[in-house]
Amino acid sequence: MSGGVDSSVAALLLQRQGHDLVGAYMKNWINEDNVIGHCPWQQDIEDARAVADHLGIEFRVVNLMQDYRERIVAYLLEGYRRGLTPNPDVMCNREIKFGVFRAWARDHGFGAVATGHYARRAPLPVGSAEGAGRFALLEGADKNKDQSYFLALLSQDQLRDARFPIGDLAKPDLRRIAREAGLPNADKKDSQGICFIGEVKMQDFLRQYVPDEPGPIVRATDERVLGEHRGLHYFTLGQRKGIGVPSNTDHRAYVVVGKRAADRALLVAFDAEDAPGLFQTEVTVHGLQWNCPPPDGACTLEGRVRYRDPRVRLEFTPLGDDRAHIRFHAPQRALASGQILALYDGERLLGGGVYL
Repeated sequence: MSGGVDSSVAALLLQRQGHDLVGAYMKNWINEDNVIGHCPWQQDIEDARAVADHLGIEFRVVNLMQDYRERIVAYLLEGYRRGLTPNPDVMCNREIKFGVFRAWARDHGFGAVATGHYARRAPLPVGSAEGAGRFALLEGADKNKDQSYFLALLSQDQLRDARFPIGDLAKPDLRRIAREAGLPNADKKDSQGICFIGEVKMQDFLRQYVPDEPGPIVRATDERVLGEHRGLHYFTLGQRKGIGVPSNTDHRAYVVVGKRAADRALLVAFDAEDAPGLFQTEVTVHGLQWNCPPPDGACTLEGRVRYRDPRVRLEFTPLGDDRAHIRFHAPQRALASGQILALYDGERLLGGGVYL
Protein backbone atom coordinates (compact mmCIF):
# COMPACT_ATOMS: atom_id res chain seq x y z
CA MET A 1 0.00 0.00 0.00
CA SER A 2 1.69 3.15 -1.25
CA GLY A 3 -0.79 5.59 0.24
CA GLY A 4 -2.41 6.14 -3.16
CA VAL A 5 -5.93 5.29 -4.18
CA ASP A 6 -5.03 2.43 -6.57
CA SER A 7 -3.38 0.17 -3.99
CA SER A 8 -6.05 1.17 -1.46
CA VAL A 9 -8.87 -0.04 -3.72
CA ALA A 10 -6.82 -3.17 -4.43
CA ALA A 11 -6.87 -3.89 -0.69
CA LEU A 12 -10.59 -3.11 -0.49
CA LEU A 13 -11.43 -5.53 -3.32
CA LEU A 14 -9.32 -8.32 -1.84
CA GLN A 15 -11.07 -7.85 1.50
CA ARG A 16 -14.47 -8.04 -0.20
CA GLN A 17 -13.37 -11.27 -1.86
CA GLY A 18 -12.75 -12.76 1.57
CA HIS A 19 -8.95 -12.81 1.59
CA ASP A 20 -6.96 -12.56 4.81
CA LEU A 21 -4.69 -9.60 4.11
CA VAL A 22 -2.19 -7.25 5.68
CA GLY A 23 -1.34 -3.82 4.30
CA ALA A 24 2.34 -3.07 3.87
CA TYR A 25 4.20 0.10 2.93
CA MET A 26 7.62 -0.39 1.34
CA LYS A 27 9.92 2.19 2.86
CA ASN A 28 12.53 2.56 0.15
CA TRP A 29 13.60 6.18 0.30
CA ILE A 30 13.38 8.97 2.87
CA ASN A 31 15.27 11.78 1.09
CA GLU A 32 18.03 11.43 3.67
CA ASP A 33 20.55 13.10 1.33
CA ASN A 34 18.29 16.18 1.08
CA VAL A 35 17.72 15.73 -2.64
CA ILE A 36 15.90 18.77 -3.99
CA GLY A 37 12.23 18.00 -4.41
CA HIS A 38 9.25 16.81 -2.45
CA CYS A 39 9.49 13.24 -1.11
CA PRO A 40 6.29 12.77 0.91
CA TRP A 41 7.00 9.35 2.39
CA GLN A 42 5.75 10.29 5.85
CA GLN A 43 2.43 11.53 4.48
CA ASP A 44 2.17 8.44 2.27
CA ILE A 45 2.61 6.18 5.30
CA GLU A 46 -0.06 8.12 7.19
CA ASP A 47 -2.44 7.85 4.23
CA ALA A 48 -1.81 4.11 3.83
CA ARG A 49 -2.26 3.54 7.57
CA ALA A 50 -5.51 5.53 7.53
CA VAL A 51 -6.89 3.28 4.77
CA ALA A 52 -5.81 0.15 6.64
CA ASP A 53 -7.53 1.44 9.78
CA HIS A 54 -10.65 2.21 7.75
CA LEU A 55 -10.65 -1.36 6.40
CA GLY A 56 -9.81 -2.83 9.80
CA ILE A 57 -6.68 -4.64 8.60
CA GLU A 58 -3.19 -4.86 10.05
CA PHE A 59 -0.62 -2.43 8.66
CA ARG A 60 3.16 -2.78 8.55
CA VAL A 61 6.04 -0.63 7.33
CA VAL A 62 8.74 -2.74 5.66
CA ASN A 63 12.19 -1.13 5.54
CA LEU A 64 13.83 -1.93 2.20
CA MET A 65 16.06 1.14 2.02
CA GLN A 66 19.36 -0.72 1.78
CA ASP A 67 18.06 -3.06 -0.92
CA TYR A 68 16.65 -0.10 -2.84
CA ARG A 69 19.97 1.73 -2.74
CA GLU A 70 21.91 -1.35 -3.83
CA ARG A 71 19.52 -2.56 -6.53
CA ILE A 72 17.80 0.56 -7.89
CA VAL A 73 19.72 3.71 -7.02
CA ALA A 74 23.06 2.11 -7.91
CA TYR A 75 21.61 0.81 -11.20
CA LEU A 76 20.17 4.24 -11.96
CA LEU A 77 23.35 6.20 -11.29
CA GLU A 78 25.67 3.72 -13.00
CA GLY A 79 23.45 3.77 -16.06
CA TYR A 80 23.48 7.55 -16.33
CA ARG A 81 27.26 7.64 -15.77
CA ARG A 82 27.60 5.29 -18.76
CA GLY A 83 25.44 7.53 -20.94
CA LEU A 84 22.37 5.28 -20.80
CA THR A 85 18.76 6.15 -19.98
CA PRO A 86 17.79 3.67 -17.24
CA ASN A 87 14.22 2.71 -16.36
CA PRO A 88 14.02 2.56 -12.54
CA ASP A 89 10.28 1.83 -12.49
CA VAL A 90 10.63 -1.41 -14.48
CA MET A 91 13.61 -2.48 -12.38
CA CYS A 92 11.84 -1.54 -9.15
CA ASN A 93 9.06 -3.98 -9.96
CA ARG A 94 11.46 -6.81 -10.77
CA GLU A 95 14.01 -6.22 -8.03
CA ILE A 96 11.99 -4.68 -5.18
CA LYS A 97 8.21 -5.21 -5.32
CA PHE A 98 8.34 -8.72 -6.74
CA GLY A 99 11.93 -9.33 -5.64
CA VAL A 100 13.01 -8.56 -2.07
CA PHE A 101 9.51 -7.54 -0.92
CA ARG A 102 8.04 -10.77 -2.32
CA ALA A 103 10.78 -12.70 -0.50
CA TRP A 104 9.92 -10.85 2.72
CA ALA A 105 6.24 -11.73 2.25
CA ARG A 106 6.99 -15.40 1.71
CA ASP A 107 9.30 -15.48 4.74
CA HIS A 108 6.45 -14.05 6.84
CA GLY A 109 3.93 -16.64 5.74
CA PHE A 110 2.03 -14.75 3.03
CA GLY A 111 0.85 -16.55 -0.09
CA ALA A 112 0.83 -13.66 -2.57
CA VAL A 113 1.73 -10.01 -3.12
CA ALA A 114 -1.00 -7.72 -4.48
CA THR A 115 -0.33 -4.29 -5.97
CA GLY A 116 -2.30 -1.45 -7.53
CA HIS A 117 -1.06 -2.03 -11.07
CA TYR A 118 -3.44 -1.67 -14.00
CA ALA A 119 -2.65 -5.13 -15.37
CA ARG A 120 -4.30 -8.54 -15.35
CA ARG A 121 -3.11 -12.03 -14.46
CA ALA A 122 -5.04 -14.94 -15.95
CA PRO A 123 -4.52 -18.69 -15.50
CA LEU A 124 -3.69 -20.51 -18.71
CA PRO A 125 -6.31 -23.07 -19.77
CA VAL A 126 -5.99 -26.67 -18.65
CA GLY A 127 -3.90 -28.59 -21.15
CA SER A 128 -1.95 -25.53 -22.25
CA ALA A 129 1.25 -26.31 -24.11
CA GLU A 130 3.11 -24.15 -21.59
CA GLY A 131 2.27 -26.56 -18.77
CA ALA A 132 0.00 -26.63 -15.72
CA GLY A 133 -0.19 -23.90 -13.10
CA ARG A 134 1.09 -21.10 -15.31
CA PHE A 135 -0.32 -17.62 -15.85
CA ALA A 136 -0.59 -15.05 -18.60
CA LEU A 137 0.11 -11.38 -17.90
CA LEU A 138 -2.37 -9.18 -19.77
CA GLU A 139 -2.78 -5.47 -20.33
CA GLY A 140 -5.11 -3.62 -17.98
CA ALA A 141 -8.70 -3.28 -19.15
CA ASP A 142 -8.36 0.53 -19.04
CA LYS A 143 -6.02 1.14 -21.99
CA ASN A 144 -5.45 4.73 -20.87
CA LYS A 145 -4.02 3.48 -17.55
CA ASP A 146 -2.50 0.14 -18.61
CA GLN A 147 0.77 -0.47 -16.71
CA SER A 148 1.74 -3.87 -18.08
CA TYR A 149 4.81 -2.23 -19.68
CA PHE A 150 6.32 -1.72 -16.22
CA LEU A 151 6.03 -5.48 -15.55
CA ALA A 152 7.94 -6.49 -18.69
CA LEU A 153 10.88 -8.06 -16.84
CA LEU A 154 8.91 -10.23 -14.41
CA SER A 155 9.44 -14.00 -14.52
CA GLN A 156 6.72 -16.64 -14.45
CA ASP A 157 7.79 -17.47 -10.89
CA GLN A 158 7.24 -13.86 -9.83
CA LEU A 159 3.96 -13.70 -11.72
CA ARG A 160 2.72 -16.80 -9.90
CA ASP A 161 2.83 -14.91 -6.59
CA ALA A 162 1.44 -11.64 -8.00
CA ARG A 163 -2.12 -10.34 -7.80
CA PHE A 164 -3.53 -7.31 -9.64
CA PRO A 165 -7.02 -6.72 -8.19
CA ILE A 166 -7.78 -3.49 -10.08
CA GLY A 167 -6.72 -4.70 -13.53
CA ASP A 168 -10.32 -4.96 -14.78
CA LEU A 169 -11.28 -1.46 -13.64
CA ALA A 170 -11.27 1.90 -15.40
CA LYS A 171 -9.83 4.74 -13.34
CA PRO A 172 -13.15 6.64 -13.00
CA ASP A 173 -14.82 3.47 -11.71
CA LEU A 174 -11.98 2.94 -9.26
CA ARG A 175 -12.38 6.49 -7.91
CA ARG A 176 -16.13 5.90 -7.57
CA ILE A 177 -15.57 2.67 -5.62
CA ALA A 178 -13.12 4.47 -3.33
CA ARG A 179 -15.59 7.29 -2.64
CA GLU A 180 -18.53 4.95 -2.08
CA ALA A 181 -16.43 2.95 0.39
CA GLY A 182 -15.43 6.13 2.20
CA LEU A 183 -11.71 5.61 1.73
CA PRO A 184 -9.91 8.64 3.22
CA ASN A 185 -7.63 9.03 0.16
CA ALA A 186 -10.36 8.59 -2.48
CA ASP A 187 -9.52 11.93 -4.11
CA LYS A 188 -5.75 11.89 -3.57
CA LYS A 189 -3.77 12.96 -6.64
CA ASP A 190 -1.76 10.26 -8.43
CA SER A 191 1.99 10.42 -7.83
CA GLN A 192 4.33 11.10 -10.76
CA GLY A 193 7.80 10.65 -9.28
CA ILE A 194 10.58 8.10 -9.66
CA CYS A 195 9.51 4.74 -8.26
CA PHE A 196 9.19 5.34 -4.51
CA ILE A 197 11.47 8.38 -4.49
CA GLY A 198 8.62 10.86 -4.72
CA GLU A 199 8.11 14.08 -6.63
CA VAL A 200 11.80 14.55 -7.41
CA LYS A 201 12.97 15.89 -10.77
CA MET A 202 15.50 13.55 -12.34
CA GLN A 203 17.98 16.36 -13.04
CA ASP A 204 17.90 17.41 -9.38
CA PHE A 205 18.40 13.80 -8.32
CA LEU A 206 21.35 13.28 -10.67
CA ARG A 207 22.98 16.57 -9.68
CA GLN A 208 23.45 15.21 -6.15
CA TYR A 209 25.34 12.09 -7.21
CA VAL A 210 26.86 12.45 -10.70
CA PRO A 211 29.48 15.19 -11.22
CA ASP A 212 29.06 17.55 -14.16
CA GLU A 213 31.23 16.83 -17.21
CA PRO A 214 30.69 19.73 -19.63
CA GLY A 215 31.03 19.31 -23.36
CA PRO A 216 29.94 20.91 -26.65
CA ILE A 217 26.43 20.91 -28.09
CA VAL A 218 27.02 19.97 -31.73
CA ARG A 219 24.62 20.10 -34.67
CA ALA A 220 24.80 16.62 -36.14
CA THR A 221 24.18 17.69 -39.73
CA ASP A 222 27.23 19.98 -40.06
CA GLU A 223 29.27 19.65 -36.81
CA ARG A 224 28.59 23.28 -35.91
CA VAL A 225 29.06 23.96 -32.18
CA LEU A 226 25.92 25.62 -30.83
CA GLY A 227 26.76 25.86 -27.14
CA GLU A 228 27.89 23.90 -24.09
CA HIS A 229 26.10 21.41 -21.84
CA ARG A 230 26.78 20.47 -18.19
CA GLY A 231 26.88 16.70 -18.71
CA LEU A 232 25.62 14.06 -21.12
CA HIS A 233 23.80 12.29 -18.27
CA TYR A 234 21.23 15.11 -18.16
CA PHE A 235 19.98 14.28 -21.65
CA THR A 236 18.30 11.43 -23.46
CA LEU A 237 17.64 10.60 -27.10
CA GLY A 238 14.59 12.45 -28.41
CA GLN A 239 14.68 15.17 -25.74
CA ARG A 240 13.50 18.61 -26.87
CA LYS A 241 13.14 20.66 -23.70
CA GLY A 242 16.05 22.03 -21.71
CA ILE A 243 18.76 21.50 -24.33
CA GLY A 244 20.02 25.04 -23.90
CA VAL A 245 20.12 26.23 -27.50
CA PRO A 246 17.35 28.29 -29.13
CA SER A 247 15.44 27.05 -32.14
CA ASN A 248 15.80 28.85 -35.44
CA THR A 249 13.62 31.60 -36.84
CA ASP A 250 11.41 29.05 -38.61
CA HIS A 251 10.26 27.85 -35.18
CA ARG A 252 11.81 24.44 -35.65
CA ALA A 253 12.98 22.92 -32.38
CA TYR A 254 16.24 21.12 -31.78
CA VAL A 255 16.12 17.55 -30.50
CA VAL A 256 18.81 15.29 -29.02
CA VAL A 257 19.85 12.70 -31.64
CA GLY A 258 22.92 11.21 -29.97
CA LYS A 259 25.82 11.36 -27.52
CA ARG A 260 29.48 11.14 -28.56
CA ALA A 261 31.62 9.91 -25.68
CA ALA A 262 34.99 10.69 -27.31
CA ASP A 263 34.59 14.47 -26.93
CA ARG A 264 31.51 14.45 -24.65
CA ALA A 265 29.49 16.02 -27.48
CA LEU A 266 25.72 16.27 -27.27
CA LEU A 267 24.44 15.81 -30.83
CA VAL A 268 21.30 17.70 -31.84
CA ALA A 269 19.34 18.30 -35.02
CA PHE A 270 16.07 19.89 -36.03
CA ASP A 271 13.17 17.66 -35.03
CA ALA A 272 12.14 15.95 -38.27
CA GLU A 273 11.82 12.49 -39.76
CA ASP A 274 15.20 12.87 -41.48
CA ALA A 275 17.06 13.92 -38.31
CA PRO A 276 20.15 11.65 -38.22
CA GLY A 277 19.88 8.94 -35.55
CA LEU A 278 16.43 9.96 -34.30
CA PHE A 279 14.42 7.19 -35.99
CA GLN A 280 15.41 3.53 -36.11
CA THR A 281 14.01 0.46 -37.82
CA GLU A 282 16.49 -2.06 -36.39
CA VAL A 283 17.87 -2.40 -32.87
CA THR A 284 19.45 -5.02 -30.62
CA VAL A 285 18.04 -5.78 -27.18
CA HIS A 286 19.79 -7.64 -24.39
CA GLY A 287 18.92 -8.89 -20.92
CA LEU A 288 15.77 -10.55 -22.25
CA GLN A 289 13.37 -11.81 -19.59
CA TRP A 290 10.27 -13.91 -20.36
CA ASN A 291 7.23 -14.88 -18.32
CA CYS A 292 6.52 -17.65 -20.86
CA PRO A 293 8.63 -20.04 -22.97
CA PRO A 294 10.77 -17.82 -25.25
CA PRO A 295 10.54 -18.09 -29.04
CA ASP A 296 12.89 -20.74 -30.40
CA GLY A 297 13.31 -18.95 -33.71
CA ALA A 298 12.48 -15.86 -35.70
CA CYS A 299 8.86 -14.73 -35.36
CA THR A 300 6.53 -11.75 -35.64
CA LEU A 301 5.57 -10.10 -32.34
CA GLU A 302 4.31 -6.75 -31.14
CA GLY A 303 6.29 -4.37 -28.98
CA ARG A 304 5.71 -1.30 -26.88
CA VAL A 305 8.82 0.84 -27.32
CA ARG A 306 8.02 2.99 -24.26
CA TYR A 307 5.23 3.49 -21.74
CA ARG A 308 1.98 4.84 -23.25
CA ASP A 309 3.08 4.19 -26.82
CA PRO A 310 0.81 1.85 -28.81
CA ARG A 311 1.95 -1.67 -29.61
CA VAL A 312 3.78 -1.92 -32.96
CA ARG A 313 4.58 -4.94 -35.10
CA LEU A 314 8.16 -6.21 -35.26
CA GLU A 315 10.28 -9.12 -36.40
CA PHE A 316 12.07 -10.86 -33.52
CA THR A 317 15.25 -12.87 -34.18
CA PRO A 318 17.01 -14.55 -31.23
CA LEU A 319 20.79 -14.07 -31.10
CA GLY A 320 21.56 -16.20 -28.04
CA ASP A 321 22.80 -15.07 -24.62
CA ASP A 322 19.46 -13.34 -23.90
CA ARG A 323 19.92 -11.03 -26.89
CA ALA A 324 17.79 -10.50 -29.98
CA HIS A 325 17.69 -8.50 -33.19
CA ILE A 326 14.54 -6.42 -33.61
CA ARG A 327 13.27 -5.09 -36.94
CA PHE A 328 10.25 -2.83 -36.69
CA HIS A 329 7.73 -2.71 -39.52
CA ALA A 330 7.78 1.09 -39.25
CA PRO A 331 10.58 3.41 -38.01
CA GLN A 332 10.44 4.17 -34.28
CA ARG A 333 11.45 7.44 -32.65
CA ALA A 334 14.11 7.89 -29.96
CA LEU A 335 14.95 4.36 -28.83
CA ALA A 336 17.35 5.31 -26.04
CA SER A 337 19.99 2.81 -24.90
CA GLY A 338 19.05 1.49 -21.47
CA GLN A 339 15.31 1.82 -21.94
CA ILE A 340 12.92 -1.14 -22.12
CA LEU A 341 11.19 -2.81 -25.07
CA ALA A 342 8.12 -4.75 -23.87
CA LEU A 343 7.11 -7.67 -26.10
CA TYR A 344 3.49 -8.71 -26.65
CA ASP A 345 1.26 -11.19 -28.41
CA GLY A 346 -1.90 -9.13 -28.62
CA GLU A 347 -2.90 -8.13 -25.09
CA ARG A 348 -0.55 -10.67 -23.54
CA LEU A 349 2.78 -9.38 -22.28
CA LEU A 350 5.43 -12.00 -23.01
CA GLY A 351 8.52 -10.32 -21.61
CA GLY A 352 10.99 -7.61 -22.45
CA GLY A 353 14.56 -6.55 -23.01
CA VAL A 354 16.87 -3.55 -22.80
CA TYR A 355 17.94 -1.47 -25.81
CA LEU A 356 21.66 -1.95 -26.39
